[in-house]
Amino acid sequence: MDIAGISLIVVAYLMGSIPVGVAVTRFFGGADPRTMGSGNIGATNVRRAAGKTAGIVTLIGDCLKGLLPTLFAFHFFPSVKVVGLTGLAAFLGHIFPVFLRFKGGKGVATALGVFLVISPIATLLSVVVFVILLLIFRYVSLSSISAAVSMPIFLGLLPSSKSFAPLGAMVAVIIILTHTKNIKRIIEGKENRPGKS
Repeated sequence: MDIAGISLIVVAYLMGSIPVGVAVTRFFGGADPRTMGSGNIGATNVRRAAGKTAGIVTLIGDCLKGLLPTLFAFHFFPSVKVVGLTGLAAFLGHIFPVFLRFKGGKGVATALGVFLVISPIATLLSVVVFVILLLIFRYVSLSSISAAVSMPIFLGLLPSSKSFAPLGAMVAVIIILTHTKNIKRIIEGKENRPGKS
């Protein structure tokens, strides 16, 4: 890998590290999401801290952090290795942001942006999994985990994206790990559902 590819991966990590949720809550005059609710800087907790619009803006911003660098890599560095590492770097930047002392979010929206570039079809199928489980169980966390787990399966079934299935599996494992507290709360019956604080 040349210096240009390495530089892109570093830039992707720094983009992923941008604390969109914290900036958005400040703009909307809400409380710092790190000090309330789940303490997470993602869209779900930002909605609790600053309202629905702030949550939507955060979701879009976090998604773009993964989409933009991956899209750049996809078009200018046609290599599975470079594209995969670029997407992974943006994803890890959100979870371990240098700007927040490496304490970030859970990575779901940023991963969504990454896989939208890599395979829109696999991503759409995973979103369908998310929506169906959300309608049935009404747990955002459970739906997010399930969508993440389904992603490498869908990637592996599609010839055009099969080479990215290992990336999907790695992201899925990390997302499960970032949701360990949510899993515990689901088991205990204490996990929040949409519409509840």
